[in-house]
Amino acid sequence: MRHTLPIAPQFYVTAPQPCPYLDGRMERKLFTALQGEGAERLNDALSKQGFRRSQNVLYRPSCAECSACLSARIPVAEFQAARTQRRIMARNDYLKRTATTPWATEEQYDLFRRYLDQRHATGGMADMDLFEFAAMVEETPIRSRVVEYRSSIEGDNNALKAVCLTDILDDGLSMVYSFFDTSDTKASLGTYLILDHITLAIELGLPYVYLGYWVPGSQKMRYKANFKPLEIFYKNEWRVLDDPEAYAATTDPLEVEPIAAQVAKIQLPDTKAY
Repeated sequence: MRHTLPIAPQFYVTAPQPCPYLDGRMERKLFTALQGEGAERLNDALSKQGFRRSQNVLYRPSCAECSACLSARIPVAEFQAARTQRRIMARNDYLKRTATTPWATEEQYDLFRRYLDQRHATGGMADMDLFEFAAMVEETPIRSRVVEYRSSIEGDNNALKAVCLTDILDDGLSMVYSFFDTSDTKASLGTYLILDHITLAIELGLPYVYLGYWVPGSQKMRYKANFKPLEIFYKNEWRVLDDPEAYAATTDPLEVEPIAAQVAKIQLPDTKAY
């Protein structure tokens, strides 16, 4: 029997599960498969509408009573580094950046495991083995790169200090997942990776760096508001985050549109390739 892909992307909703950002909340995701010849154009189009990629799936939070998670991006032309951020750039200028095809290595996985054990020991990835890590890195139907940062200090033996899995969109760089050496707490490598991706986007002539979700009320996500200006995808449009305190993490089921209405507002690229 011959099988063909559907004419247009099909959207589905996950079952509720505990929210990783806000205690006592349940999260639910709207998602679609990323496959076929039109995968890159679909990823470009939906990334502009608050979606994120995980392997061959695009997803966006679609919780029943909460709309706190907001997709965030940095417009690189307007970004101005704060004094602290300039110090972080200077502190890490010994790192060498290289971008390779998405291929997982044991060296990357070792750094990934140390990062999880120190920062996210109870998170959803805590039990990820080498094969699952390889799938996270390598299963991508679009233009993705593994961006590695290695020490250039003599005697460090080219040590791997940080890694970011990065997608190349038509309007920016999307930082899918990053991890780093946590032993030097003063290095602020997480902030440095974002700052260097801003530099990389400028070098490539791309206007945005996509950071994933900013969540008011979540300590884990507070740092993203330090990159100014920051744009958030709020009520179906991008707007500058002027005052983070103006966005509440309170639940309000009347603020959440039905799934059918959310899907109806999604703007799809030309569907001839699906």
